[in-house]
Amino acid sequence: MNERIQELMLEAGKTIPGDKHIDANFCKKFAELIVQECMRMCEVTEMSFVTHDCDVEASGAITVKQFIAEHFGVDE
Repeated sequence: MNERIQELMLEAGKTIPGDKHIDANFCKKFAELIVQECMRMCEVTEMSFVTHDCDVEASGAITVKQFIAEHFGVDE
């Protein structure tokens, strides 16, 4: 994961009332899972568009998936 995930992790930790201890490994894994789920939803959307012969939209869904992967520094 890249620096943006770490920034979001710190931001999320600051919003937990009364929690003085933040488990960095948990937060990192949680963020990774969220990003992967977003990418998976792009794949689901792509398949739906392919099923309905909407090639341009399908291509857009894959482009969004690639942008998400690049932005957060994850492997596709």
